[in-house]
Amino acid sequence: MTLILTPLPGIPLVRQGDNLAQLILLALDRAGLALQDGDILVLAQKVVSKAEGRLVNLEQVTASPAAIGLAERAQKDPRLVELILQESQQVLRVRPGTIIVEHRLGFICASAGIDHSNVEPASDSREDSHPEAWVLLLPEDPDASAQAIRQQLEEASGARLGVLIIDSHGRAWRLGTVGVAIGIAGLPALVDLRGAPDLFDFRLQITQVGAADELAAAASLVMGQAAEGTPIIHVRGFPYPLREAALVELIRPKEQDLFR
Repeated sequence: MTLILTPLPGIPLVRQGDNLAQLILLALDRAGLALQDGDILVLAQKVVSKAEGRLVNLEQVTASPAAIGLAERAQKDPRLVELILQESQQVLRVRPGTIIVEHRLGFICASAGIDHSNVEPASDSREDSHPEAWVLLLPEDPDASAQAIRQQLEEASGARLGVLIIDSHGRAWRLGTVGVAIGIAGLPALVDLRGAPDLFDFRLQITQVGAADELAAAASLVMGQAAEGTPIIHVRGFPYPLREAALVELIRPKEQDLFR
């Protein structure tokens, strides 16, 4: 197996309303790549959120009493905490500098995935607000976003494709962030290997592979986390057959979650 991950060149700073599929097609042409059956496009969450207008100005947010109380415990801006609460189903852990929540999409993450880094003010508001007041929320429905991009790319190329939207998350048992899938279209999120033989013909009993997260981590390594400017990765050689899937495959049921 050979897995090839290629960062697409020349992706501009994405703004609300930009057509990401068109930007991808232009970048593929610059890279000399033609889409083939089985190819996958991996997109950083930020470009999807920006295109969908998920920028929020904290100066326009009013903190609720609940947010103000939680902000005191976490030592965070109450307006940011208000957005965290709006984007979350449940607050799980709080300490100074950190709020861990169950996001409304079902996964566990810090600050509901809301981020300041690599965020610039909306183009029509740069002169009347502070740059640090702008934050970026996760896409409203990342699976639907991935599916829409996939459909446009498949119509343009005639190839059967997968699209993955990823974000950087921490983990309960290790230091450091890793890339994880938050939106999936056309590729398996989870690959069930139970019953498959190992080298000695022992049948695997519990092995399920988080294939989408494995690919997300690899793509995140290629994207980088700072000023690299390569938020979209072309993938060729994914070792599992493409199929319909969704993020819910990767969400561990609450009754099986030993870290809560």
